[in-house]
Order: sequence, then C-alpha cells, then structure tokens
Amino acid sequence: MIPFELTILGTSSALPTSSRYPTAHVLNVRERFFLIDCGEGTQIQLRKLGVRFSRINHLFISHLHGDHYYGLIGLLSSYALLERKNDLHIYAHSELPELLEKQLYLLKNDQTYNIIWHPLNFKRPQTILENKTVKVVSFPLKHRIPCCGFLFTEQPEPKNLIREKIKEYNIPIREMQNIKQGADFVTDEGKKIKNEELTHAQKKPRSYAFCSDTAFLPKLKDTIKNVDLLYHEATYDKRMEKRAGEIFHSTANQAAQLAKLGNVGQLVIGHFSARYKDTSQLLNEAKAVFENTVAAEDGMVISIPRETVR
Repeated sequence: MIPFELTILGTSSALPTSSRYPTAHVLNVRERFFLIDCGEGTQIQLRKLGVRFSRINHLFISHLHGDHYYGLIGLLSSYALLERKNDLHIYAHSELPELLEKQLYLLKNDQTYNIIWHPLNFKRPQTILENKTVKVVSFPLKHRIPCCGFLFTEQPEPKNLIREKIKEYNIPIREMQNIKQGADFVTDEGKKIKNEELTHAQKKPRSYAFCSDTAFLPKLKDTIKNVDLLYHEATYDKRMEKRAGEIFHSTANQAAQLAKLGNVGQLVIGHFSARYKDTSQLLNEAKAVFENTVAAEDGMVISIPRETVR
C-alpha cells in the first residue's frame, strides 16, 4: 500500500503535561516525510514512535510561539551529531533564523548539512513546495501573532495503460505519454478512442490540512474544502468560547463547524488546554456537529486509504 499517513507526536497546547507533548505532526506521503511544527520533545517522540526522522527533508513551522518550535534546536543539533548530509528545508517566519542565531553559531563547527530557509507569507495563500510527490500551500490563520496553516495535496499519478488496448489500436510509443496524462487517441482512420478505454481507473489524490493556532475562521472553508483529513486546534470547550476568542484560539465546537462547512472527510482535533485531563468532553462537542471526528492522542497514526476514481 502506498502510504498517506499522519503520525501525531504531540497534542497539548502551550503547557505540556505528563501524557501530552506540545504540537508536532509527521506526514508520510509515499515514503516522503514532512514534519509540521516542532514543539518541545519532538525528537524524543520521533524516536519513541519509530519515525525515520533522518528522512525528513522538509519542516514547517506555523508560527513563533514556543510550543510550536522549541524542539527545533535540539533536532538540528542531533542531525549534526548524526552527520546528516541532506539539505534541510525549513518553512517558517523570516525572523526564526535570527531567533536561533546564537544556537546555530554554536553548532557551526559540527554542521554537516545545509539549512535552507523559506520565509512564509502571512497575507495570502501561497504554494511553498511542489514536486512529483506533493504540493504544499500555506495559508494565513487568525492568531495573536502571524500564523500559517498548511495544505498538503498528493500529486496525481500518471494513468496506467491497458496493454491489450495499446496492442489492439497499435498505439505508437510517442503517443503513450500523452495518454498517461489523460489524452484521447485518434487512429489513422480518424476514430477517437476515449482515454477511459485505454487506461486503468486512476487513484484519487489524497489531502491533509493543518490548522494551527487560530480563532474561528469560517472563510477557511474554501481553502480546506473536501480535504480527506483536517486537523484543527480545539483548545477549549464551548463554555470557554469567549476566552477562546479573546486569545485567538478555537473551541471543539468551532473546529467541527469548519469541518462541516468545508465538507471534509475526517476531522482530528488537538492542541488541548492542560486543564482537560480527559478530552471526551471536547470530542463529544465536536461529534455533535461533525460526526466523523477523533480526538488526537500522542502517538496516534491516521492513514488515508486510496480511492479509485475515473
């Protein structure tokens, strides 16, 4: 099975607890690994959960509150000690390199790899990474400081040709690539053969949206529309809605409202306030609005299966 799999490393908000680390996720797209936020203890969780963090080449930091990046310098140090060779791409606020300048200076003599910084745009959605595997778009959220969410969309794979049909219509090699990309074929006699007759059914590209710290933002429904999996912070329960609005966070109920507005496949809520020893109240509030909701747990793995489409 070709994976599109999310591993949740931390589910707590600003204060870690004895059972919950701060925010960090790893997304595996076809064995390409992407780290999203890097709260304190991230590398410990990577080790504990058996994530192959040496294969993480792209790291995304949503904003500069400490519970979303305090684990970064430890991870960078470990990469140096392990004599990492591959470039590491970090997508973050343009001020982050300056904040880490002294720590990075101390690593300089041990540095075995390059860090390539990519500043985020907090004003509008922007494609920040696109390759043969995935397309990543950042989009602005509404928080006390500049903050971005991230939308990961699997790139569609070329269609597979039906060998018997290629032989039947004597299709030349020069036409095969166009057919793989969706083109029809016209025979020498002028007859059009539809692409659907020449190719196997294609797999639907999978998608994941990460909504980090944010006030309730209904207009995000267009950005996250129809995604297979939506992560949305749910720091508080409905009784704390006023408090959530004052500090630009969301409730579980509001996270579920956005999931419903965006017609997403599944919602996972997280970034829970330390006041909640048991998250069942938050989960129940969300499920009352959007049934297909799960409450994140440290170490949880969510796999998105492939669906066949035409």
